[in-house]
Amino acid sequence: MIYLIGAPPRCGKTTLAKKMSKQTKIPWISCDTLDSITHAYIPKNQWQKKYPYSSLRKRGGARNNDEFYSMYTPKKIMTVLKKEAETVYGAIDAIVACEIADGNDYIIEGYHIVPEFAKKMINKYGKQNVRAVFLTKFDENKFAVDVHRSTTPNDWLIVLTKKEETFIKVGKMVSLFSHDFEKEANKFGLKSMNMDTRFNEQINLAIKYLLKN
Repeated sequence: MIYLIGAPPRCGKTTLAKKMSKQTKIPWISCDTLDSITHAYIPKNQWQKKYPYSSLRKRGGARNNDEFYSMYTPKKIMTVLKKEAETVYGAIDAIVACEIADGNDYIIEGYHIVPEFAKKMINKYGKQNVRAVFLTKFDENKFAVDVHRSTTPNDWLIVLTKKEETFIKVGKMVSLFSHDFEKEANKFGLKSMNMDTRFNEQINLAIKYLLKN
């Protein structure tokens, strides 16, 4: 079985993948890794089109999240993230095909895995081979508080953010993105879970859902 975990940034994708992998011994990969690899294979004249989020940060000259989130709206940032996600679809598809062919279980997580793409994978390879879940967070104020509890080494959000109001702005982007994920998940008949409260319990429920017989 291939397990797809999608969500906006900071909603618990990696936490879910790591815990599920530890419990089941199923290997996992982050789409951020695939994103980094594909960078090297994109022609320079297509880079800006393929990587609009990365281009936006580089072109704007933002040295940190405080500057970046002051320059662009949450909607703009969400839009370019969704566009950039498309760059790794081919790589994800290749992993899914190879692991299924070899009879392996595998976990793939990332904001790149949106409901529409997950549904395409399910339709292409069958419900017996692909299962997906999506995580969401809607409360930007709680998001801004909870982010300080992160235990992730070199956390990109904490390291590159100095102003407290920026955490609220990031939370607004995550909330907007979460509404988009939830709407699309409902449209395609896929499971979404709100992680604003009872986070650890929701992680366990997500694992139970993915591993159901």
